[in-house]
Amino acid sequence: MHDALFQPLQMGALHAKNRIHMAPLTRGRAAEPMFVPNELMALYYRQRSGAGMILTEATGISREGLGWPSAPGIWSDEQTEAWKATTKAVHEEGGLIVMQLWHMGRIVHPYFLDGQPPFSASATTAPGEAHTPTGKSPYAEARAMTHEDIQRTIADYRRAAENAKKAGFDGVQLHSANGYLVDQFLRDGTNLRTDEYGGSPENRTRFMREVLEALIDVWGADRVGIRLSPNGDSQGTDDSNPAATFGAAAKVCEELGLAFVELREPGPEGTFGRTDVPKQSPLIRQIYTGTLILNSDYTAEEAEADVTSGKCDAVSFGRPYISNPDLEKRVAAGAHWNPNKDVPKSWYFPIPEGYVDYPTLAEEQAEAAE
Repeated sequence: MHDALFQPLQMGALHAKNRIHMAPLTRGRAAEPMFVPNELMALYYRQRSGAGMILTEATGISREGLGWPSAPGIWSDEQTEAWKATTKAVHEEGGLIVMQLWHMGRIVHPYFLDGQPPFSASATTAPGEAHTPTGKSPYAEARAMTHEDIQRTIADYRRAAENAKKAGFDGVQLHSANGYLVDQFLRDGTNLRTDEYGGSPENRTRFMREVLEALIDVWGADRVGIRLSPNGDSQGTDDSNPAATFGAAAKVCEELGLAFVELREPGPEGTFGRTDVPKQSPLIRQIYTGTLILNSDYTAEEAEADVTSGKCDAVSFGRPYISNPDLEKRVAAGAHWNPNKDVPKSWYFPIPEGYVDYPTLAEEQAEAAE
């Protein structure tokens, strides 16, 4: 029924057994105050090892770059050692797992920085409120990064990549989407700089390029990917010319020979990230010749159609993988997809409920037969 989705896919040095990938999903189960992954997370990822490729939840590269309660990090030896349980679990099931590296930039609330302001491409303030352990609180104005800040942050990305390799991951993905630090550099709504990191689209991709080069130094380009979100306003980041900005970003990805590019595009009305900005995937497909993965609130039928037509090489599914740990088996069987329960509480609270207690299709069928 969905033959194209079950063809293997080679992405540089990464071999996916199918084209139904698991998108990055912030879930908030790490142990505080040190943001250390745990056995509950290892079980969660083990359950979803049937995906062609698992892209982990966004994982902080540094203390100053992480501002989400109970999100995991990868900057310390303790975190690195703890992640080994997850990579071991996924590999025991024959899965492929790539770590998404995250710096939140201006989205980090001063609560997480001992009262100090966050930093970003420029001195701007994100709209809305941040989630903190004491409740929601308005974002603070970020300070513009100095050249020293930029070089130090690139070094943090390099260290995080080295730690991800030590932890047993198969590769890394740079989180350059959704209004976080790299995205704040890419878009002219948040990058107001007048130096070599601001101005033209090519200059605004410079920080992204330099981070990617550091990751490639550690992993090789054939095990490095990126996530971009080319459409619309994401956490207050916006751009006056998305085609120029993300065309330039795609050119960097092509020149560096990245293993894959994942695009988060807005879905239909009623889904996250809806926008009237035209999708940029056709343009990016023309420029970037490597593996293109789309993420856009897909159904199985839509995913099959876009892979078959060549619009993309694979599709990453986010929220459906929360409540369907065996999503790829359900697609193969043409079976129903379970809805998420206790939304959004089950997404972010550090509890097993709504995290590792969703039944597989086989378990549902066994229970129905009793």
